[in-house]
Amino acid sequence: MKQAIIDIGSNSIRLTLYETEGEHFKTLFREKIMAGLAGYVENRTLSAAGIECACSALLNFQSILQTLKIDHICVFATASLRNISNTGQARSIIRSATGYDVEILSGEEEALLGYTGAMQELHLASGAFLDIGGASTEIVTFHDGTPVDFTSFPIGSLSLYRRCVKKILPGTGSLARLRHTISETIDLDFVNTAPQPLIVGVGGTARAALRMIQYYYGSSETCHSITAEQLDGLCEFLTSGKKAASDLILQLEADRVHTLIPGLLVLQHVFHLFQAQQLIVSKYGVREGYLCERVLKKCH
Repeated sequence: MKQAIIDIGSNSIRLTLYETEGEHFKTLFREKIMAGLAGYVENRTLSAAGIECACSALLNFQSILQTLKIDHICVFATASLRNISNTGQARSIIRSATGYDVEILSGEEEALLGYTGAMQELHLASGAFLDIGGASTEIVTFHDGTPVDFTSFPIGSLSLYRRCVKKILPGTGSLARLRHTISETIDLDFVNTAPQPLIVGVGGTARAALRMIQYYYGSSETCHSITAEQLDGLCEFLTSGKKAASDLILQLEADRVHTLIPGLLVLQHVFHLFQAQQLIVSKYGVREGYLCERVLKKCH
């Protein structure tokens, strides 16, 4: 069976098509549209233009799926529609325009499904899981293959940019605001604060960080891990204000030019909180977790 999953995020809207057989799956293709829905939110309300942007992206994906004759389609939203006051209105307009009945994942559901998805690839026993999105950040700690503590924080790379940064790239004042907001919002009072040497990262910020590290340090493209020293070094360089830093971002991550540094600072903050030594980036995340738990009923 071919199964499509559409994930309406705060920064990007993503379509993934899978081939499934029993409890097993393989990815056929991925597509994304950098819709930036968090940029359309004012006073916790997603504007009409933002809802139209979401509908346009979904209709684009719908056209692709109709061409491929894909009938099995699930659509969910995370903080993009969860953290707004007009969720019902947005869902209703999207349903009228596209026929899709969008499921809204809670922060806890997003965290656990992201963890489940990552473990389909990595099968790790213990550590911490991190997903930095456009408007939320999910953290799960796990031990002996079981989630222990999990939560969602209401900040992400795009919402931080809108709140704290005045220009395209953050200057000294913006960096101070970013670090203050991150440290005030993301704390680990909810967990046993024992050090977690290993963090599993998913999502656009983690993947972008890995690509930047591979280029900046000359790492192999087959290496999917980042050390604490590498992350600190990259953050120091990218926040230096040097032209070479902005050039590197534009060269490697042009579509994340405004959100990369806010996302990396969240990653660095969580690294320090957990006294982590290494991040492993998984190619799977919340979409694969949703596929396994809600579609294939595959549970580990």
